[in-house]
Amino acid sequence: MAPVRDTTTPTPTGPGSTDGGLTPYAALVLAAVDRIPAGKVMSYGDVAEFVGSGSSRAVGAVLSRHGHEVPWQRVVLSSGAPAPSQPEEALRLLRAEGVPMRGDRVDMRKARWDGVEPDPAGR
Repeated sequence: MAPVRDTTTPTPTGPGSTDGGLTPYAALVLAAVDRIPAGKVMSYGDVAEFVGSGSSRAVGAVLSRHGHEVPWQRVVLSSGAPAPSQPEEALRLLRAEGVPMRGDRVDMRKARWDGVEPDPAGR
């Protein structure tokens, strides 16, 4: 996976920001999650690898605090289980996006996003 190194992402302040903004790591995580296409997912560990630092727990901490700003439901456990904080809502949103499922888990072989952006020219 190609690391995200977008340090130009603005740091939000204002309503909903209790500490005056995001840490640089949180901004990287949110930028990465925001890039996951509809119908695809990444595990918490995938996101950490994608941004080039941190751990699955660190990604989870960022999403628990700031996840409402991005499509949080597209980040799942490595087993394919939905976000533990709101599993029913995550499953509803994932199904609505057409994410391949196996019961109440994402089919990770089919739905995992590798971080490569599709070529707009179809090459």
